[in-house]
Amino acid sequence: MTKNVRVRFAPSPTGPLHIGGVRTALFNYLFAKKHNGTFVLRIEDTDQNRYVESAEDYIIESLKWCGIPFDEGPGKNEGFGPYRQSERKHLYKEYANKLIASGNAYYAFDAAETLNNHRKEHESQGKTFIYNWHNRLKLSNSLSLSTEEVKAKLDAGDDYVIRFKSPKDETLHLKDIIRGDIKIDTNILDDKVLFKSDGMPTYHLANIVDDHFMQISHVIRGEEWLPSLALHQQLYDAFEWKAPEFAHLPLILKPTGKGKLSKRDGDKLGFPVFPLEWKDPNSGEISRGYKDDGYFPEAMVNFLAFLGWNPGTEQEIFSLDELINVFDLNRVNKSGARFDPEKIKWFNHHYMQEQSNDNLAASFKASREELSTIDKDYIALAIGLVKERATFVSDFWDLSNFFFEAPKFYVEKSAKKAWKDDTDSIMKELASVISNIEVESAEQLQTEIKEWIVNKEIGFGKVMQPLRLALVGDLKGPDLFQIMFLIGRDAAVRRIELAIAQIN
Repeated sequence: MTKNVRVRFAPSPTGPLHIGGVRTALFNYLFAKKHNGTFVLRIEDTDQNRYVESAEDYIIESLKWCGIPFDEGPGKNEGFGPYRQSERKHLYKEYANKLIASGNAYYAFDAAETLNNHRKEHESQGKTFIYNWHNRLKLSNSLSLSTEEVKAKLDAGDDYVIRFKSPKDETLHLKDIIRGDIKIDTNILDDKVLFKSDGMPTYHLANIVDDHFMQISHVIRGEEWLPSLALHQQLYDAFEWKAPEFAHLPLILKPTGKGKLSKRDGDKLGFPVFPLEWKDPNSGEISRGYKDDGYFPEAMVNFLAFLGWNPGTEQEIFSLDELINVFDLNRVNKSGARFDPEKIKWFNHHYMQEQSNDNLAASFKASREELSTIDKDYIALAIGLVKERATFVSDFWDLSNFFFEAPKFYVEKSAKKAWKDDTDSIMKELASVISNIEVESAEQLQTEIKEWIVNKEIGFGKVMQPLRLALVGDLKGPDLFQIMFLIGRDAAVRRIELAIAQIN
């Protein structure tokens, strides 16, 4: 690839960043870095009615947490800025006027009520109302009105929009990196609104103007924008600008595989659809985020990379650098990708194992008041013994609480299995044996206790099961001698004595 690669992620700040948006940002980032290019963040805030003030910060923080920061954008390397569309309004009006001057667009003065009546009339006849070549001369616009009438309306401040004049009887030949060659009959296209009388452009015009002046080489976006490709290509042609290459990513589907993934699906099935927790500034409603639910950003990135793309090998675990090296838009699928909430847990479990025990200990200690006075190094040792069973930091307490406090109860089913008529006497003698061991390692404990069991000619199960029950409160946990060594000889003896007193 010889040309300078510049891609952009252009979300609207109307709410939290959906997981599908994160996937789009990720694919743009991977493509840019693969080709030593530039990843641009542009805030498309032309829809002022739905604008949410805190959404832009949320988007930036989400990208930062995922480890896919932008190279250019608001407040960063603003050589092609500004990067908020609300700060570029003068450009859009200028280029909307150029389209009118070249005959590629026109003023339309139709009242909303008039257009609604047309739609209802068409629906009553089983038809769809389309504003284009077949009816625009019958409607109120600068194509059907005289020059004097148009000037009078504009001078009077009448509401208007500027529409693109879609051609009749032409075939558009479009190219998409993922979907190949596409043919479109222009007769079925409507004359899309490009500019509104409130001084703001629609997405279509702003998008094209910004991509051109920001020298965007590739537009990588979601499948929902595929129907807009025809208009966007026509706009490039109308301006006599070279269009970027396009790639439309497949939808992210519900876990059932049917329909686009939504927040409602996450609420219903108990998983987040946003990267970070989001508090709606209007309703106060709080939506869960992957960070706050205990996921590692590496797990999210690895998981999202496989939603619609595959490397062509059996490898599933990729670092970000590895993803950059192997990423190829030609390996992105056309069909939708099913969201599997269990698969991202699988990735999270993997990345849990790669975390240092010290870092995990710090997170675990901060999350539990019971650990506030316990040394972090001790917590790290305990985590090292249980983390292979953990998917989230929040799993650690159930897996390791016995390292920090004696059992408050004994699981009844386990007690019935482990504690027999002669267990009291065996445990009393074992407690005495342990009291006399000068403990230097878990291995030493194991050697001396097993030697005692062999000499006493007792079955190992008759000792090890009740011993585990006494120390843990259940027949679970990591290596028993590691537990004993970590909690200490005296604490182990006290727990055995407590179990003898309480279980029977």
